[in-house]
Amino acid sequence: MSRSAQNQGFTCEYCGASVAPLSNGSYRNHCPTCLRSKHVDVIPGDRVSACRGMMRPRRVEHRGGKGLLLVHECVECGFIRCNRVAEDPVQGDDIDAIITLMSEIR
Repeated sequence: MSRSAQNQGFTCEYCGASVAPLSNGSYRNHCPTCLRSKHVDVIPGDRVSACRGMMRPRRVEHRGGKGLLLVHECVECGFIRCNRVAEDPVQGDDIDAIITLMSEIR
């Protein structure tokens, strides 16, 4: 599947938010409202995971060169994956949800 085919909008299966694709050249892989993702990849972009479980945000990390990352854990199989925070000023992730997540882990 081409990367442009992957950059499509979706409806979040957790909170029901309508999620538009990013227009800044990045790819949306989680809901900007509730920060949930879905376990669809084995290798980023391949869409071959049979699990299809919801992935909840566990924590926020900062890594040089990548910036802020959401660490997601699949609620079905325990798979862990890091996803970049979408910092787009119009379509970016809900900063209040990120701050709440950061305060919950302290």
